[in-house]
Amino acid sequence: MKTKNSCVLKKALINLLSFSSLTILCTLFFTAFFPVSQADAFQAELKPASIRQGDAFLLRVTGLNRSIEPSAMLNKKPLRFSSCGEGCFVAIGAVDLNARAGVYRIPLKIGQHKSILRLRVLKGRFETIHLTLPEEKVSPVPEDIDRIKREAGLLTSIWEIDSERLMEGGFVFPLENPLSTPFGTKRIINKETVSIHRGLDIKGKEGEDIHASNRGRVVLTEELFFGGNTLILDHGHGIFTVYMHLSGFNVGLGDLVSKNDVIGFVGSSGRSSGPHLHFGVKVTGMNINPVSITRLRL
Repeated sequence: MKTKNSCVLKKALINLLSFSSLTILCTLFFTAFFPVSQADAFQAELKPASIRQGDAFLLRVTGLNRSIEPSAMLNKKPLRFSSCGEGCFVAIGAVDLNARAGVYRIPLKIGQHKSILRLRVLKGRFETIHLTLPEEKVSPVPEDIDRIKREAGLLTSIWEIDSERLMEGGFVFPLENPLSTPFGTKRIINKETVSIHRGLDIKGKEGEDIHASNRGRVVLTEELFFGGNTLILDHGHGIFTVYMHLSGFNVGLGDLVSKNDVIGFVGSSGRSSGPHLHFGVKVTGMNINPVSITRLRL
């Protein structure tokens, strides 16, 4: 009886070992030929997850086991990712000043993994001001119209530049002075002409140093009809900063500048009523609130 029980026990043990060996072999086989997705353990975060019309936001993806670059879309436009460390990617996105308030879906894909992020856009809080200006400051004479059109075409061609990332770290204000006219302000000029301020006016003294908001390449140093002496920096991935009404430039076309380098000087050139800096930011062709991009922690 004892011998019979021993035989049964031995047979069961052999079967168990055979099953375990088969399981191990199958596991090794499927691991070798069907590896676990590198995206299984990732984390994706929108910062901030709630913004206002005309604001920028950050999409950060971390926890990737290897360098699988994510892809994401907002309003059918791709977001441009760049590395932010091992297994980390970051993209700057934005919504237009005229975007409707509501919740926007951002499809995110990493390898074979797909998910949906949700960005809440709140209605902006924009001021309305009334201005009285000389008519020549408001309505260009016919001979200026062609110039304005040429300059608009030049600027459009600049916004279409698609370069690699040049920016390093977060964006800073080019002047540490009080603001005079906020982004999005509706200006009613001479009781009839309506103009939306698509940048930020910063107070300044004639000749005061203007600093680069981030590392970038100079893609424009020209005197424009509206902006006067205008300088534009390309920071890569469709992000540009714009500096208008300068009294002079301290850099040249094509120069690569570092954050906080002196690039020009405060003035009142172009359509301006006094010395100040008009500071603008473009993200994938959209005018966005410069304050919002300086709050992003890149």
